[in-house]
Amino acid sequence: MLLLALLSGLASTAWSLSDGAVELVNSMPVAAKKVRDSLRQRTGGSSPLETVQKAATQIEQAAAENSTAAPPRRGVQRVVIERPSFNIRDYLWSGTMGLMSALGQLTVVVFLTYFSLASGNLVRRKLVRIAGTSLERKKVTMQVLNEITAQIQSYLLLQVFTSVLVGIATGLAFWALGLENAAVWAVAAGVLNLAPYIGSVLVTGASALVGFLQFGTLDMALAVGGASLVIHTIVGQLITPWLTSRASSMSPVAVFVSVLVWGWLWGLWGLLLGIPVMMAVKAVCDRVEDLKAIGELLGD
Repeated sequence: MLLLALLSGLASTAWSLSDGAVELVNSMPVAAKKVRDSLRQRTGGSSPLETVQKAATQIEQAAAENSTAAPPRRGVQRVVIERPSFNIRDYLWSGTMGLMSALGQLTVVVFLTYFSLASGNLVRRKLVRIAGTSLERKKVTMQVLNEITAQIQSYLLLQVFTSVLVGIATGLAFWALGLENAAVWAVAAGVLNLAPYIGSVLVTGASALVGFLQFGTLDMALAVGGASLVIHTIVGQLITPWLTSRASSMSPVAVFVSVLVWGWLWGLWGLLLGIPVMMAVKAVCDRVEDLKAIGELLGD
């Protein structure tokens, strides 16, 4: 029932904000084009990259004229380099496969969550049973499991709190700046806050593009993107590491390194699951005599 209520709430929220989200997605290409045109006008003509491209084209034309004027020598094979053409079918196919992969992973997570909730304390009882016949080992196993459960619960509540905080702050800031669909941006900022570093970059870049599309000036686009960046920096780099270290008894350095290492290993899922995994590792190290040095290194 809990999982069903959570999925129903997420579905209803997504449905209520779907029109605004579709409008935002459709405005992205137009915003990108306007940014390019504005930057081109500010630089006063062609960019250095375009100048290099024109020079390369002129060199190719001159080489082609010389090659046509002089007959090719025998035994010399001419090589023509052709640029690969953009195939929209391949692009759509790769995008569709990526979307299907994400939906498949989400389905696996939903079923795994359901079976974990349905099993109750079965896994806990089995772990205590296989810990050994000694009462001391069973006691240590129960302490480790209780500590892991408490720390992960605290971490999840912390993530919900910081995501709500980021969403409310982003919505209020964008509403004060006059950006349209501020509620959609609030929900997007709150959800993407669950992905450390990547989420803030996505929200900052996309909001700056949409801000430029709406207001038509780079100053307002920088103001919108800057507001999002300041909010994510304060919450993500100052508040969240401090609260996480307090909730998990891990040092802020260990939290930051954990996010980097697990993100490098598992990508987005590593960013989401890296800290809970290290919480479990630290709880085990604190209770095992030979591993207490590692637990002390990870601790605050």
